[in-house]
Amino acid sequence: MNTIINNKTKGHARVEVADVLRGLAVMGIIILHSIEHFNFYSFPDTAGQCEWLRFTDKAIWDGLFFMFGGKAYAVFALLFGFSFFIQDDNQRMRGNDFRLRFCWRLVLLFVFGNINACFFTAEVLVLYSLVGFILPLCCRLKDKWVLVLACVLMLQPMPLYFVVRCLCDPDFVAPQLPTRSLWDATFAVQSGGTFLETVKVNLWEGQLASLAWAWDYGRVFQTASLFLLGMLIGRRGLFRKENLHLWSTILAWSLVAFFPLYGLNNMLPDYIDNKSLLSSLSLIVKSLSNFAFMMMLVSGVMHLFYSTRLHDRLRGIMPYGRMSLTNYISQSVIGSMLFYNWGFGLHRYLGITASAMVGVAIFVVQLAFCRWWLKSHSHGPLEYVWKKLTWIGKRS
Repeated sequence: MNTIINNKTKGHARVEVADVLRGLAVMGIIILHSIEHFNFYSFPDTAGQCEWLRFTDKAIWDGLFFMFGGKAYAVFALLFGFSFFIQDDNQRMRGNDFRLRFCWRLVLLFVFGNINACFFTAEVLVLYSLVGFILPLCCRLKDKWVLVLACVLMLQPMPLYFVVRCLCDPDFVAPQLPTRSLWDATFAVQSGGTFLETVKVNLWEGQLASLAWAWDYGRVFQTASLFLLGMLIGRRGLFRKENLHLWSTILAWSLVAFFPLYGLNNMLPDYIDNKSLLSSLSLIVKSLSNFAFMMMLVSGVMHLFYSTRLHDRLRGIMPYGRMSLTNYISQSVIGSMLFYNWGFGLHRYLGITASAMVGVAIFVVQLAFCRWWLKSHSHGPLEYVWKKLTWIGKRS
């Protein structure tokens, strides 16, 4: 069923479990973004709030970030690399070299990302469009070298260098990009600006702050690593049902790795006083911890999809995963309109619990739209545009 060659089209059949994983990842992203008020950390005064609502706010915030924080994006990145392999291999089997066309596809993604950034300051598509060039550069390497490079990147080479420097020189201060003024500028406009003012600050200060944050907090190296691992998953056909035993092994090792890493990250502040050493080491450990938990999630979904009666229920989210670009950008438009000053300004009234319910409602509406749309279309609206522009100038 998965990654099986279709002899008539000389290509891979659609991988259902990948659409399920992508749909679940985007669902997690929308709910997280909702409780964050789409990177606008302004909330109503909770001084007179009842005790049970304070409890649910904290439980929802902590629970969702434990479950999806840094993990939903990781699944999204893993599948980006997987999708590249499918597209590249499909073209290879037709005798075409997809690498330059994919570079053009990344340029288009950069444009989509900036459209998304007009509404949402912490969008990830621009980062993907920049880091994504590692895929055509490495796609002809042997598996072992791709794996080695992915592991090196996952270990966060820059923070690792800072750790070594701190150990050799206690006075060394790990550099960070200055972003406070950038975030302050975006917050001020989110709080009181018009739509055009919001677009202007988001496209400059917002994007600079977002990319700087991605660099300082290890997202650049982690994303590149996940792109390569996703490509390897495609090469090895690991999303096929017959490889479920391997995912059992991955699940076991992920469980073994996650809890010590998670515990170590919480313990580090008690034993390390050097702030530069602590921040760099904590970033490495947290990145590895999130990766282990993400692999637990992927392995779990693989088993639920292939080995349980939940198979059909999970297939129900496939339309959402197939239209992930449309859903990701449209949720930014909706969220910005709901919470920012240029729209309804609901940040003043909705706490974390209510905002989580809003996120669930957005997901439900989007899922219903996806199911309706795909009854008569093969691609989502933005997916169709991206595909058409990818192949512009290509002769049939």
